[in-house]
Amino acid sequence: MLYTDLLRLWDASVKAVDAKDWNGALAELEQISEPTSRTLFIAAAAHLALGQLDRAMQALDLTIAKDARLAVGFFQRAAVMIQMDRLEEALSDCIWAQKHMRGNVVIDYRQLGLRFKLYSWQVLYNAAAVYSRMGQWEQAGEVLQSAAQEKGGGGRGGTIEAALDIIANKEVLTPLLVPEGEVFRPKRQDVEQLQQRDFLGKPKVISSMIPNDDFGGFEPLRLQKPGFYEPKVEGAQESLYMRVRFPYMSRGPGQLTVPGGAMVFLFGEENRDGMITVIHDGQRGLLPISLLDPVDVKAFKGKKENRFPSGIPLPPSMKPPTRRQDRRNPPAPPGASFTSDIPPPSYTTATHAPPPASQPPKYTANAAANQHLWSQQAGSAHGAAAGSVEVKVHFTSTVELSVPLDMPYSELKEQIAQKLGQPPSQLRLRHKQHGYRVLTPLGGEVEPGRTIQEVAEAGRVTLWCQTEDPLANRTIIYQMVALYDYAAEGAEDLEFSEGDTIDILSEVNEEWLEGHCAGNIGIFPSCFAYQESDDVSQNSKLKEEPSLIK
Repeated sequence: MLYTDLLRLWDASVKAVDAKDWNGALAELEQISEPTSRTLFIAAAAHLALGQLDRAMQALDLTIAKDARLAVGFFQRAAVMIQMDRLEEALSDCIWAQKHMRGNVVIDYRQLGLRFKLYSWQVLYNAAAVYSRMGQWEQAGEVLQSAAQEKGGGGRGGTIEAALDIIANKEVLTPLLVPEGEVFRPKRQDVEQLQQRDFLGKPKVISSMIPNDDFGGFEPLRLQKPGFYEPKVEGAQESLYMRVRFPYMSRGPGQLTVPGGAMVFLFGEENRDGMITVIHDGQRGLLPISLLDPVDVKAFKGKKENRFPSGIPLPPSMKPPTRRQDRRNPPAPPGASFTSDIPPPSYTTATHAPPPASQPPKYTANAAANQHLWSQQAGSAHGAAAGSVEVKVHFTSTVELSVPLDMPYSELKEQIAQKLGQPPSQLRLRHKQHGYRVLTPLGGEVEPGRTIQEVAEAGRVTLWCQTEDPLANRTIIYQMVALYDYAAEGAEDLEFSEGDTIDILSEVNEEWLEGHCAGNIGIFPSCFAYQESDDVSQNSKLKEEPSLIK
């Protein structure tokens, strides 16, 4: 619950208490979804005023539960328990009230919003009232004698002496209570801030360069049209539009150069030199007033095309230029398809095209030296790369190693297993052919004698590695390769990554399969994997290069 809502209901209940409207106060307090100890104390006071002792007791129980060290709460509940003849509990509350006073003679609750001071002698007086109702007159007298010795008056006066006389006559004492109508009140400054205030106020134009500017508020931006802003002109100000009889050339600072017959708008008063400030074509300057003749503005109403431009120019409505269309690679006509087996150009040929033959290279002394140095570096790099290949392996992490071009697959697998810390028998290597998106196993794993040079491109090759653990007591129907990553959404799902080999154990239906991967068994969508075949590879190639079939 918002504190402002709590504060508003709290203040309304206090006003109802001041008006002796106890039911109205309770109605306001019932709307508070998260009551505090102070609002619950108000509810208890209202129930006491209505004579509802049971409900007052419940409210005081909640008050003490909210604030277990509220001495005035224990004091008030003890008095209510005395009236309900729950004497043992009342005596306990008197003891707790005395304890939570922490040895103080008085506690002033005004700083918490309660205009009441609780004195220690008042707590002892209620304890004596409990003993009087129990018939323990001597004990009641001793407690009253202790109360008489307490420091501080607080309206004690002859209350203790009268109570001793009552005990002497063996009559019961009436317990003391917080006065009716005294409740916890919210802070005045907090209540005053509940009313919304307009700290900014309404804007008002004091001075403006625009004539007859009566702008007095804020509004959304209005659609502006190219042209000039014309100030509003009343009937008494129609003479502010003037026509220049003869051309005028600027002769000093602040003056305008205006052609003959031009329309201007008067923007100021005539000075001592016979000059007046005008606006012409969006510029403000001085013109001799003797060259100006008044213009009848009404004659121009209804003739929008003949309206003269005067005043402040509006921003131009210019559209940004469109981008030039690149026609170097025109799109293929619809329905065209390519059946050539020639792969797309490699990265090297696409980014390092040879210079045209019509432009022979130009050499200088420095260029010749740089060319010689580059040739030496390129030759050495080519010699180093000619006999080796950089292999990048994707596993749980990515590792790289350099191996000879003629290294068989079996030796490469042993080096990768040593690098990854896995047994070679449980590793399976796959690679992605140029122009394809599917992963195919290395043929050399089953065909000895084949080398890494068969799959290397430009001295590099990227492999995907997967661990395979044996599967017992289940028959493997066939194997599939994961096209995409699949995250398990339930305990029965099989999670795998792109390129993993999946052992198919059964076909659940047309869309789901049961498989085994990385030691786990579960189901997965069949569209997330493919069987290793040439047809699937061709289809995958077309999916990867949709521009070829458009």
